[in-house]
Amino acid sequence: MSSATEVRDRVEELLSGPRPMTIVQAGDPVLRAVAEPYDGQLDEGLLAELLMAMRTTMHAAPGVGLAAPQVGLGLALAVVEDQWPVDEETATARERTPVPFRVLVNPRYEAVGDDRVGHYEGCLSVDGWQAVRSRWRTIRLRCQDELGTEVDEVLHGWPARIVQHETDHLLGRLYVDHAEMRSLVAPPNGLRWSDATPHRAAQALGFDLPQG
Repeated sequence: MSSATEVRDRVEELLSGPRPMTIVQAGDPVLRAVAEPYDGQLDEGLLAELLMAMRTTMHAAPGVGLAAPQVGLGLALAVVEDQWPVDEETATARERTPVPFRVLVNPRYEAVGDDRVGHYEGCLSVDGWQAVRSRWRTIRLRCQDELGTEVDEVLHGWPARIVQHETDHLLGRLYVDHAEMRSLVAPPNGLRWSDATPHRAAQALGFDLPQG
């Protein structure tokens, strides 16, 4: 467990570098360690600056979520935001609704019901690659926000997927750990299977999708 001083020093080091920050790629041990709980190691100003830098980095990537380990900080913090425009067919098929900017502090989730759904996912720390990942359709999220306010809410569809993805980062997990590897798409072919659902890819590549 790092001391508060060590955490502050690491954050100040990160913030002294370029913006957007460098996104750590798969193979770096920080992505495979369980992040330390956030318990006020940073003062209000330093925390706000870190979160703004993470948001800037997420937007520049571009992405819809970013966990602190992805910028080299093993602390249980993540930011999410999905305001990117999508067509109506895709929004409906993926149950994708806008996600306003929010901060997840010490997040955890549990399934609500037993429905799972598979969609292509990518990750800023596995740059350019995509694969189908089965996830819970509906979850209950518990965490705090950046002000320390307790959060307890149910999320459904694409917002639930984003939260699962980012929370998994804080547990040392990458989406590829449980992805359908027959669906894996290399960077030059990222648009090959850009349909609203992965059903055509499943048929062509020979993998199964969850039924529930």
